[in-house]
Amino acid sequence: MKEYTAFDIGGSYIKYGMVTEQGELREQDKMKTPDSLDVLMQHITDIVHRHPDSAGIAVSAPGAVADEGVIYGISALSYLHGPNIKHRLEEKTGLPVFMENDGNCAGAAELWKGTAKGKQDVLTVVIGTGIGGSVIKEGQTHKGASLHGGEFGFMLLGNPDTGRLESWSQLAATRALTRYAEAEKEIEPDTLTGEQVFEWADEGDPACVKALDRFYRFLALGLYNLQYIYDPELILLGGGVSARKELVQRINKKLDELMREAPVGTIRPTLDVCHFRQHANLLGAVYRFMQQTEAANR
Repeated sequence: MKEYTAFDIGGSYIKYGMVTEQGELREQDKMKTPDSLDVLMQHITDIVHRHPDSAGIAVSAPGAVADEGVIYGISALSYLHGPNIKHRLEEKTGLPVFMENDGNCAGAAELWKGTAKGKQDVLTVVIGTGIGGSVIKEGQTHKGASLHGGEFGFMLLGNPDTGRLESWSQLAATRALTRYAEAEKEIEPDTLTGEQVFEWADEGDPACVKALDRFYRFLALGLYNLQYIYDPELILLGGGVSARKELVQRINKKLDELMREAPVGTIRPTLDVCHFRQHANLLGAVYRFMQQTEAANR
């Protein structure tokens, strides 16, 4: 059975593991995201060399990932944009490399063996350092004219505190959550992690409880808008926060509040979490790799 070395490049962590052609994830781990492309390339190369039987490298990455291996657009990792990363990895490892946008990878995993299997119109929303996602239209990934299909994090919302427009990523990604908690606790920026905020909120810390309440409200606002833009059968939530058992319940509670405040819409989003949760991007990258290989061999 073939195995692939899969990487999920995020703004805070790089997740990696071995994925079989049957969708089994083995030896998964993560590391801090490095500060430069050269260090990232070396980390990936070192991991690949520890698995000499790998059939190829599947990479989930932020941004508008083109087939030739260049990542357009913007993301939390500016050094990813410009170089042909696919070609550089192939030269360093001697293995075939496939790259896809992280949100599209999450959607592909769910179409393959997850919660979206058998469905036609689904949105996946991946919540991490930023917010990405994918649009599944008639059972296929819809990338869009500029490869920006599913870049939900660029949606603009009003920030009632500042009176300014801010992107959904600025208001509802995990970095926003830590920023809210740091402001409430009056501590220096970049002091907390998302995991700490969740943990302290579970213990009753009032500042973290308040920060989470704000975080869930902005998530609900964006999801409400997406429902009326695309009207999907289902919206799936991915990323690290999808491992939180109360996530859907808390967002649904905020949706109830929003729909009472502004009773103009009667259709509420149907929410669920990605079946593969925080590992969806790894599996989806491999599935898309296999799809591409199969199509090329026809």
